[in-house]
Amino acid sequence: MEGKVIGPGPYRATKLWNETIKLFRGGMPLRRHWAHFRCYDCSFTGSEAVDYLHELLRRNYNFGPEVTRYQTLQLLKKFLKAHVIEDIKGRHGTEDFEDSGHLYRFPTLSPLKSFPTRPPLKDCADLPRLIRWDDYEELPQRENIAPQKSSVMTSDLWNKRHSVAIGDVHECKLIRRKEITPKQVDHIWKSLTVVHLQRVLGLKSLDGVLHPAHVNGKHIVHNVFKVNKSGIVVLENKAEDMPYWVISAMKCLANWPNGNETKQPVYPGFERDVLRTVGDYFQRLKEPLLTFHLYEVFVNILSLLHEQDVATEALQVSSLLLPPPNRRRLQLLLRLMARVCQNPLLPPLNDTIATRTLMVQMFSHCVLGSVDEMDLDELLATKLVTFMMEHHNTIFQVPSKLRHQVEEHLSHLKRVQISRVDSEEQKVIGTQTPLQQLLEGLIADTELPAKDKKKRLKQFQKSYPEVYHNRFPTEESKAAVIPEKAPRLKPQLMFFNLKKPFQPFQRSWSFRA
Repeated sequence: MEGKVIGPGPYRATKLWNETIKLFRGGMPLRRHWAHFRCYDCSFTGSEAVDYLHELLRRNYNFGPEVTRYQTLQLLKKFLKAHVIEDIKGRHGTEDFEDSGHLYRFPTLSPLKSFPTRPPLKDCADLPRLIRWDDYEELPQRENIAPQKSSVMTSDLWNKRHSVAIGDVHECKLIRRKEITPKQVDHIWKSLTVVHLQRVLGLKSLDGVLHPAHVNGKHIVHNVFKVNKSGIVVLENKAEDMPYWVISAMKCLANWPNGNETKQPVYPGFERDVLRTVGDYFQRLKEPLLTFHLYEVFVNILSLLHEQDVATEALQVSSLLLPPPNRRRLQLLLRLMARVCQNPLLPPLNDTIATRTLMVQMFSHCVLGSVDEMDLDELLATKLVTFMMEHHNTIFQVPSKLRHQVEEHLSHLKRVQISRVDSEEQKVIGTQTPLQQLLEGLIADTELPAKDKKKRLKQFQKSYPEVYHNRFPTEESKAAVIPEKAPRLKPQLMFFNLKKPFQPFQRSWSFRA
């Protein structure tokens, strides 16, 4: 296959542009032509250029047999505008390239593009890394909320607060059991996904290909877990979904002739109008479905398409980075394109273009494109979209290796969690011994008045309920150590019946003889 495969790396579109120009200039047949009674050496006609470049692109693996003559003509127009070629009078830029007998030639100056320079990432903290258990103190639990601090109680503080001056109490920390939060799970998925992507692309660094700020862990987790039985992303906010009429139109074409849910009358050319409705919606999107930020990522995958398994895994990882609404639209669009191409009952959707070619040409630039409209965008998008359409059932599956790595990492963190919490509990148990001694000292203090002793025991119970409860699990155990005083009898009042006359107490005396 003519032309070398451009390997992955940053600015791959520029590399492909320069490589295509080199192949075109090095192989285009040049000969003598006559025009307007003059002879022009080392020239070629517009039609000859289209014929040669079209065949060159179709045989080059970076583009493939899906390239059409129309796309070749558009590329030659870009060549003329960029002064890769010029007409025999030296004009370029403003002139329009013609697929005819008009004569053209190559200029003497080099038409190759220079690679743009990008400053390296200054802040290494932006690079995602694997999360450790120590990161649980570094990652904020919630925004705008100060992290919780361990409760610390020393003897001095306790004595000042409760006026108890018996011995010293070592530092005592109350344990807050730590759990893995959703935000930390998002961070783990983000870190491992980026590492997996770099490995599968075969790159030493993703600098110039993907900026960490454009990777959202929430998007990855959503794309992995919030899907229906068919693997299609389910959106929580229905306002982010496609309009109902677009989804209905896509179902109508995908399930033709049984997909007309609205029961609208079918007339000759009805299926073409439905396709035009779907095409208008996707062509009016503000940016391609693969987003501008991920353009270099997906362009780098083009060099892997000759290895189907590797390319599929690269697309599986890369598509996880998409915002959920984009991923859902892309899934439904590629499924529609595949079903339309495979449906023998669907009438031709164009009189001159085959259905497969029509679908790729209509939607390729809706899927992949750069913000600067690179010169090879259309050809690169055609190549990538064709592969994605043919493998749409597998490229949206979550890579088993990645899922296993995340599960192992989460499992490891949970084991570390249990180990560290147990260790902290043992430390706290050790700090409870001075508190127990303090409590026993209070109980055994005979010089402390009973009233003050009860007051300080009550303060101790409020400050250290666990230690107090372990010493006095029941009221009976408390009473056995701290007996209550005998209850004082209340004086009983004597009441007299005022209605009866008062009779003085008379006592009879008896004497024995």
